[in-house]
Amino acid sequence: MPMTPALEIRGLTVTYGATTAVHALDLQIPRGETVALLGPNGAGKSSAVNAALGLFRPTAGTVQLLGRDPQDAVRTGSVGAMLQHGGLPSEARVGEVLRLVAGRYADPWPLADLVATTGIDGLLDRRTEALSGGQRQRVLLALALAGTPPLLVLDEPTSAMDVEGRRAFWTTMRSLAGRGHTVVFATHHLDEADAVADRVVVVDGGRIVADGTSAQVKSGIAGRTVRFSCPDRAGLDRLPGVTAVGGAGGLVELATTDAEATLRALLATRDRLPDLEVRGASLEQAFLTLTGGTR
Repeated sequence: MPMTPALEIRGLTVTYGATTAVHALDLQIPRGETVALLGPNGAGKSSAVNAALGLFRPTAGTVQLLGRDPQDAVRTGSVGAMLQHGGLPSEARVGEVLRLVAGRYADPWPLADLVATTGIDGLLDRRTEALSGGQRQRVLLALALAGTPPLLVLDEPTSAMDVEGRRAFWTTMRSLAGRGHTVVFATHHLDEADAVADRVVVVDGGRIVADGTSAQVKSGIAGRTVRFSCPDRAGLDRLPGVTAVGGAGGLVELATTDAEATLRALLATRDRLPDLEVRGASLEQAFLTLTGGTR
């Protein structure tokens, strides 16, 4: 008998007045996967996440989390959520809030292990209003994990973190996935999705426009990236096949629909192309193509 999916959405529709944010969306996520939800602002990601968590009743469709109604799954600790605009009570210490939330569950995550797993050592006596943005996000993660949930839903979890904080956060996520947790996260950081997600779901206009591994999503997009070192970018945007010129410093990245024609034109005017690489479409290029060029 097949195992009940961690998340199953059928025909989900969410409207706000005359605006339809989510259009008859279908999505099934098996247990144990790490899934990234990508989409431009207003694509419907947060609306889908909030509806899936039972925070409001959708216009149409059904949602089940681990085979349960969303509110029931959340109430019993089967689901941990970390929302984009989540808050912490003021005039309280981190340890007090964590113990209060953990006390709601019959089998909470042992405090010492939870503190170590989420990297909040040294913060238990800190007042919540004294936390930095990155520290606040890690405390919110600890609260989401307090009930030892098999399913974790995160909405822009690293939005307030610096590069080091983001790296540490995703090290934690990999550890959780290794323990068998299902992780579903919405993000604007495409590098995170490319690096850590088993599966990428791209949403635009309230509909799923791509669903697969990062490699599968990228392979579905025509085009290549030609990368080489060059201090002078004059005229590169006029080369055959080139649709965009990027890169930083002396490194140039040309997005092209015809890599062979682009290379022939480059070699016709240059004796050398140092550090030359030709790659398939990046996840960012695929994303921009699928969503009409918006982030």
